[in-house]
Amino acid sequence: MDTLIVYSSLTGNTEKVAGAIHGAIEGSTLCKVGEAPDAEGFELVVVGFWVDRGEPDAKTKAFLEKVKNKKTAFFFTLGAYPHSEHADDVARVTGELLAGNGNTVLGSYRCQGKVDPVLLERMKKMLPPDHPHAQMTDERKARLEEAARHPNEDDCRAAAAFAAETLKKALEPGGSERTLPS
Repeated sequence: MDTLIVYSSLTGNTEKVAGAIHGAIEGSTLCKVGEAPDAEGFELVVVGFWVDRGEPDAKTKAFLEKVKNKKTAFFFTLGAYPHSEHADDVARVTGELLAGNGNTVLGSYRCQGKVDPVLLERMKKMLPPDHPHAQMTDERKARLEEAARHPNEDDCRAAAAFAAETLKKALEPGGSERTLPS
């Protein structure tokens, strides 16, 4: 199956996960979002991104808006916990964007990852002192320390398993039903 894997990465987190997914889908084409060919010639399109304000980064969002009537899947990295309400919202928004263009969404994978220190400093300076993203609470510090340990080998194995399962779904005759990720 002709598979295109497109990703955007700010700190290397999403690129690492994209590599694991690429390794699990034999013969797939892997490229950065700015270098991506038109998705039209591919049967399966898998898109990875870093989360910016609760949605795909701008370059990825622009690419996603051009993908139409394809079998798709997506993955993302974020500083929040991968099973948090925030991550659930990102998955919902992205799934709705893809499904809204007539795409079949076969699944999603989410992975915690280190946050760019420059971004943390920028938030601290830009936001009012009482804003949650401007404060370094013990809870936030612990989450960021945990995020800095990802993606790790376990995350990459899980991403490869996600890729294998996505490919299996894409090859199934019933793989054309529109579903949103959970």
